[in-house]
Amino acid sequence: MKWSRKDLLGIQELDGDEINLILDTAESFIEVSTREIKKVPTLRGKTVINLFYEASTRTRTSFEIAGKRLSADTINIAASTSSVVKGETLIDTAKNLEAMNPDLIVIRHSAAGAPHLLAGRLRQPIINAGDGAHEHPTQALLDLMTIRAKKGRIEGLKVAIVGDIAHSRVARSNIFALTKMGATVSVAGPATMLPRDIERLGVAAYSRIDAAIGDADVVMMLRIQTEREKHNIFPSLREYAQRFSLNARNIELARPDCIIMHPGPMNRGVEISPDMADGPRSVILDQVTNGVAVRMALLYLLTGGNES
Repeated sequence: MKWSRKDLLGIQELDGDEINLILDTAESFIEVSTREIKKVPTLRGKTVINLFYEASTRTRTSFEIAGKRLSADTINIAASTSSVVKGETLIDTAKNLEAMNPDLIVIRHSAAGAPHLLAGRLRQPIINAGDGAHEHPTQALLDLMTIRAKKGRIEGLKVAIVGDIAHSRVARSNIFALTKMGATVSVAGPATMLPRDIERLGVAAYSRIDAAIGDADVVMMLRIQTEREKHNIFPSLREYAQRFSLNARNIELARPDCIIMHPGPMNRGVEISPDMADGPRSVILDQVTNGVAVRMALLYLLTGGNES
C-alpha cells in the first residue's frame, strides 16, 4: 500500500496496515545508520522544521538526525528562543513558517490538540511529536518496532505498562497501537495515576505492579510526570519506588524472556532500578536507535517519498 494521509497526528486514527507500512519502511532505513557515511539523498532539497514548545532530548534529536540522514535541510526552533516569548501565538508562528515554504513541520506542544490545529490551518504535512497528555505517536511506533524486532511479533504478546498512566501520552499511544496490533495490555499505577475509565480502551488495570507484570512478555515503565501534575498525588518518591519500581525481585514474575522498555527520561531508583535499566533484558537503547529509523520513515512517507 501507499501512504495516503497528509499528517501523522496520532495512533488512534491509524489502522493496522498503515502501522505495518511505517514499521516496514523504518526497517528499510535501519541500515543507513550503520554505514560509515550515514546519509542518503532521499530528501535532498526538502526542508523540515522541528518546532518544539517543550523540552526534549531523544525526540527532537532523533527527528533532526533523521532529516539529516535523508539529506533534508533541518531547522530546529525552540519556543524559548523564538518570538513566542514576545507574545506571538501558535497560529501566527505557524503561518509565518508556512510562508517560508518548508516541506514538513514537526511540532511538540504542551496543549493537547495543537498539532491537529496546525494540520487544519497549514498546507504542509504535520507530525505530532507529543501534545500534552494526549498522544506521542512516534514513540509508540518505535516501541512497536522494538518489540517486533526482539519478539518477532506483536500479536498475542502480553504487555504491561506501569507508572503514571493518567498523564502519559506515551501510555495512550502505546495502548492504541498495541491493541490494534493484537497484543494484550495491562496497566498499573497508584489509583491517583489511573484514569477512571481506562478499561474502556481495552486494557486491564491494576493498583499493584505485581499483578500487571505477571507472565508479561514486555514490561514498559513510565516516569512520574511531575510537570503535568498540579497536586501531590502520592505520599513520597520513596513510597512510590517501594510499591511501583521495577526491580530484581518483581521482574521474576514476568516471563523469563521478557524485555524491559522505558521511553525516557528515566528516574533511576524511582520507577526502575539501575540493574533493570542496564541489565540484559533492557532494550531501552534499542528504542532510541529505532526512533531514528521510524522518524526517517515518517519524513519519507509524508513528503511523498513512496510515490517515487
